[in-house]
Amino acid sequence: MKEIFPFITFFVGILLGFAASLFFNRRARNESERELLRITDGMKGAFAELSMDSLSKNTDEFLKLAGNVMDSKNKEGEKDLEAKKALIDAQLLNMSRELERVHLLMTGMEKEREARFSEIAQQIKNTVHQTEKLSDVTASLNKALASSAERGRWGERMALDIIRTTGMKEKINYDVQKTMANGSRPDFTFYLPQGFCVHMDVKFPLDSYLKFCSEEGAGKEPHIKNFIRDVRQKIKDVKTRGYIDQQENTLDVMLLFIPNESVYEFIYEKDPQIMDIAMEAGVILTSPLSLFAVLAVIRQSVENFAFESTSGEMLKLFGKFYQQWDKFTAKLEMVGKKIDEAQKSYDELISTRRNMLEKPLEKIELLRSEKGIEISE
Repeated sequence: MKEIFPFITFFVGILLGFAASLFFNRRARNESERELLRITDGMKGAFAELSMDSLSKNTDEFLKLAGNVMDSKNKEGEKDLEAKKALIDAQLLNMSRELERVHLLMTGMEKEREARFSEIAQQIKNTVHQTEKLSDVTASLNKALASSAERGRWGERMALDIIRTTGMKEKINYDVQKTMANGSRPDFTFYLPQGFCVHMDVKFPLDSYLKFCSEEGAGKEPHIKNFIRDVRQKIKDVKTRGYIDQQENTLDVMLLFIPNESVYEFIYEKDPQIMDIAMEAGVILTSPLSLFAVLAVIRQSVENFAFESTSGEMLKLFGKFYQQWDKFTAKLEMVGKKIDEAQKSYDELISTRRNMLEKPLEKIELLRSEKGIEISE
C-alpha cells in the first residue's frame, strides 16, 4: 500500500497539473479571443470607413462616367434622329411628288375618259343615224324590189357596175340591150374573138324569195318551193328567147345573172340539181362574184386573141426592119472604113509630111538669121 501511494500521488499531481494547465490555457484563449474580437471590430470599422470612402469616390466617378456616356449617347441619338428626320422628309417629298403625279395622271385619265365617252356617244348617235338611214334604204329597196320592172333595173345597174370594174368598154367589149337579127333583145351582149358573142339576161324572179324572207315559222316552206319553181321556169324561158343562135355566132351557152350572193347560195342550197338543169339548157347561173370572174376571162381572151392576130403582121414588119437594118449597117461600115482611111491620110499629113516640109523651112530661117536679113512687118 505504501508502495502504491507515491504512484497515486504522482498521478494525482499530473492530473492537477494538467487541470491547471487547461485552466490557464483556456483563460489565455479567452483573452486571445477577446483581443481578436477587438482587432476584428477595429478592422471592421476601418474597412467600413474605407468602403464608404471608396464607394463615395466610385459613385462620383460612376456618375461622371454615366453622365459622359449619356451625353455621348444623347448626341449620337440627336444625330441619328436628325438623319432619320432628313430621310423621312425626303420620303415625304417623294411621296408628295408621286401623289401629285398620280393626281395629274388620274386627272388626265378622267379627261380622256370623258373624251372617250363623248366620242362613243357621238359614234352611237352616228350609228343610230346610219341605222335609221339603212332602215330607210332597206324600206326603199324592199319597195323597189316589189316591182319586177324595178328589180330588172336594179339587176342591170349591178351588172353594169361589175362590167365597168373589169375595164370593159361599151361598143367595144359589150353592148346594152342590142337587138339581135332574130328579134331577141338580151340585156347585155359581150363580144368574143373571131366575131363570136355571148348574151346575158339580168331579170330574175325574186317575189317568192322576198315572201320567204318576210315570213315566220312554218309559213316559209311553201315560199321556198315556189321560189325554186320560179327559178327553174326562168331557165326554161331564157332558153326559148333565141339568145343562143349559131347563125349570129353566139356561143352554145348564155349567162343568167343573179344579183345577190345570198340568193345565189340559197338556190344551190335548196336545189342542188339546179346546176345540171341549167347546164342542160345552156344557161350559166352567175352571181356578182362569179360574173366578175367570167367577164375577166372574156376580156383576157379578147386581148390575147388581138395580140395573136397582130403578131403575124408584127413579125413581117420585124422581117422588113431586119432587111433594112442589114443594109444600113453595111453602108455604115463602108462609111466607117472611108472615115478610117481619111483619118490615116490626115494623120500622115500632120505628122510625116509636115515634118518634111518644116525641115527646109528651118534651114532657110537659119540662113536668114546668119545673113542678118530683117523681116519687115
